[in-house]
Amino acid sequence: MFDMDGVLIDSTPAVARVWRKWAVAHSFEAEEVIRRAHGRPSITTVRELLPTADHEAENAVIERGEIEDVEGVVPLPGSIELLRQLPAHRWAIVTSSTRRLAEVRVRTAGLPVPPLFITSSDITHGKPHPEPYIKAAEKLGFPSADCIVVEDTAAGVEAGRRSGARVIAFPTTMEVHELRRAGANWIVANCGALTVRSAKARLNIEVNEIAD
Repeated sequence: MFDMDGVLIDSTPAVARVWRKWAVAHSFEAEEVIRRAHGRPSITTVRELLPTADHEAENAVIERGEIEDVEGVVPLPGSIELLRQLPAHRWAIVTSSTRRLAEVRVRTAGLPVPPLFITSSDITHGKPHPEPYIKAAEKLGFPSADCIVVEDTAAGVEAGRRSGARVIAFPTTMEVHELRRAGANWIVANCGALTVRSAKARLNIEVNEIAD
C-alpha cells in the first residue's frame, strides 16, 4: 500500500507553490503551513489554521491550484519499475489527496493506473488515523498485519503502524530520525531500493535499508 506524493511521485515543488500562495493570502508563515500540510488531507490543515472559515470553499481553492499546477510533477526513482513488478490485485495507492487531484498526478507522472485508489474523498478520518490503510487492506482482501505500507511522512508512518501493517519509509519529505520516531520498520532511499520476489501466492519484498 503506497502513499503517492513523496513515495511514487515528486510533487513537492507544485505543492509548495500552491500552499505558499494560500499562506500569503491569509498572512500565515508559508514554510510552517507547507510543513503542516505534508502527508495529511488538505482540509485538515485548513481547519486547524482557519477554524471559523468556510473549510470546503478554502479547500476547493487549494485543490484547484494543485490540479492546475503540474509543473515538475514526475515519478520518483524506481517507482514505475517497482509497480510494474507487482501483481495487479496486490497493490494500492493510499493518498491524502482528493481523488480528482490524485488521478491528475498519476496521469501526469505516467504511473500505472492503480487497481485500488483510496483518497481523502473515500474516508472519514485522514492520516495519521489508520482508517485509510485499514480500508485499503480490506479492499485488497488481506489483514493489515500481512500488508506493507510505504510512506514518507510521520503522519503516514503512524497511520500505517496503527493499522497493524509494517512500514517502509522514504526520507524524501522528512528526516530519517523523524521517520524512525514515528515508528517506521525500515527506511530506504526510494522505490529503487525495493525488490519484489514472488513465491507461489507469497509476495516478498527485499529491502536495501539506509544505514544510520
